[in-house]
This record gives sequence, C-alpha cells and structure tokens, in this order.
Amino acid sequence: MEYKPGTRWKSAVSDTEVVIVSGPSTDITLQCGGHEMVALADETPSGLTMDPASAEPTLIGKRYVHESSGLEVLCTKGGAGTLSVNAEPLAIKGAKPLPSSD
Repeated sequence: MEYKPGTRWKSAVSDTEVVIVSGPSTDITLQCGGHEMVALADETPSGLTMDPASAEPTLIGKRYVHESSGLEVLCTKGGAGTLSVNAEPLAIKGAKPLPSSD
C-alpha cells in the first residue's frame, strides 16, 4: 500500500480513522486491532475480529509515530485497536517543549 501524506485510512475492526501526516520511507503495513487498515473510500472487509493483544484504544486528535520508518499519522476518529506497523505498536508523539522565556 502507498501511505502518502493526506490519505485517509480506517480500521477493518473498529471505528478508528487516521490521516497520514508523514509517509514512510520504507514499505510497511499499517494495522489497527491486528488487521491491515483500508483506504477510507474502500469497502471494509467483513468477518474480522479484533486481536485481543491489540485492543488498546486509539485516541482522537493524537499523533502516532513509527520512528524507524518515519510514518506519522493523526487520529481523526478514535476507537478500539492499537495502531501498529508490521505488528510493532506506534507511539504517541509528544509535544515539543516551548522555549524558556528567561
């Protein structure tokens, strides 16, 4: 799959939706709840169930990153299911510290 900036993806097993902020530098598989995510306009596969080991919720408005590939996504609709790349969970991107005003 091509994960280009601005493209939108949805989970195959929950309500989670994301938009790609920064595309990966390598070939990856973006997953949610243990299953590959699908393009927002595509048909959601039926008969899939969430992997209990990947059931942590995805939080709306948070940015998630995969350091080794450079992928960054923004969650536009929260839901159950851990975001992962090639079965490696994504980390929530922390806020940048503001400069001090000495």
